Amino acid sequence: MTVVRTRRSECGSAVVDFVLVTMLVVPLFLGLLQLGLFLYVKNTVTAAASEGAHHAAVMNREPADGEQRTRTLIGGVVRDELIDSVEGQSVDVDGQPAVRVVVEAHMPPLGLWGPGLAFTVEGHAIKETGR
Repeated sequence: MTVVRTRRSECGSAVVDFVLVTMLVVPLFLGLLQLGLFLYVKNTVTAAASEGAHHAAVMNREPADGEQRTRTLIGGVVRDELIDSVEGQSVDVDGQPAVRVVVEAHMPPLGLWGPGLAFTVEGHAIKETGR
């Protein structure tokens, strides 16, 4: 008795492999892209808050000047809709007058759209005194 084995055709298996691999790679790539975008926005807002605090710490300037400087720096790079509030405050750091600029913002989970993940950053600087 002779057994005849038929060979299954592999025609079309490359398409299935491509779809299965793409379903794994594309979300991973988009997740890394979103993480990079979040870090870019957070670092930009942090740098702007720090620069705004240093701007307000110069003699004869008020915390409101730091707020305005921070808004200007952020507005040139990040969409205004992502920034919830910018607040400049006079504070005391170890007995020294200082300025703190607090920025509250959010980052949407899908690119630049949708409800966001809220975060807060601060910038500090010791105020110049004329003594």
